[in-house]
Amino acid sequence: MNIERVILAEPRGFCAGVIRAIEAVELALAQYGPPIYVRRQIVHNLFVVRDLERKGAVFVEEVSAVPAGGRVIFSAHGIAPIVREMAQGRDLDVIDATCPLVTKVHVEAVRYVRDGYKVLLVGHAGHDEIIGTMGEAPDDIILVQDMDDVTTVSVPDEERVALVTQTTLSVDETKDIVDALKARFPKIRMPARSDICFATQNRQDAVKLLAEETDVVLVLGAENSSNSQRLREVANTGQCRAYLIDSLQDLDESWLEGAQSVGITSGASTPDSLVEEVIAHFMASGVEDVRTLKALEENVTFLLPRELAGIKAG
Repeated sequence: MNIERVILAEPRGFCAGVIRAIEAVELALAQYGPPIYVRRQIVHNLFVVRDLERKGAVFVEEVSAVPAGGRVIFSAHGIAPIVREMAQGRDLDVIDATCPLVTKVHVEAVRYVRDGYKVLLVGHAGHDEIIGTMGEAPDDIILVQDMDDVTTVSVPDEERVALVTQTTLSVDETKDIVDALKARFPKIRMPARSDICFATQNRQDAVKLLAEETDVVLVLGAENSSNSQRLREVANTGQCRAYLIDSLQDLDESWLEGAQSVGITSGASTPDSLVEEVIAHFMASGVEDVRTLKALEENVTFLLPRELAGIKAG
């Protein structure tokens, strides 16, 4: 290995919505004791899930697996109304850890539908966030995944179309799709502010700078983490190669051939301990130059779910 320099992107790792969701599970466990049931992965990272399982959280695919009268937490990705109805039908005590920025998209979509608009939702099929948002009005929300969908999407009235997006998309790619939709539907209604969350945009901005300074970028994140996948895509430029890894165990040393500098970042649901493990690996291999490339300051925080208001950590 001929790596001389390791550069860390900042900001990276946990965003405000992820911190809020994890803290919700930990506070519920401390307040009520285990088991606390969680529908789906609280955030898209198996290391986080396993850590919470050790503390007493029980992860289930659907609320039907939660004992009647039990306590369940909804993940940060949001849910369809039918899930809430199922929870009510089982008399479950619900704590909703949906990220406030995802809730914003749900509210926008519902408002547009109530005003008589067909809603075009830009995002990736099968993602938990998309499933939840489309569940708000399945007959009136249409998924748009790429430029091909832009040209083929059909609506009954082209003057009553609205647009929302998944929060964890590539900023640049989404802009191209949005611009194409605006060209096709000149009267399309859109939110006043982008639906792509600040943390997603900040991490993409940081990794762009990182890719300019390094030969290889390693993105720590899970395969099912949309924002981590987008970081890899953004970093994978002509001059820089980028790879997504869950942890150090996934690092293929052949990726580093011919490289002198390595950039490291992590998705919004990735614990920094996984980044530290990779840094330690390079330092043990003789790399002494480890520095941080700070793109901007990020200091946003979110209030806890209202069901946990007033409960203090520790």
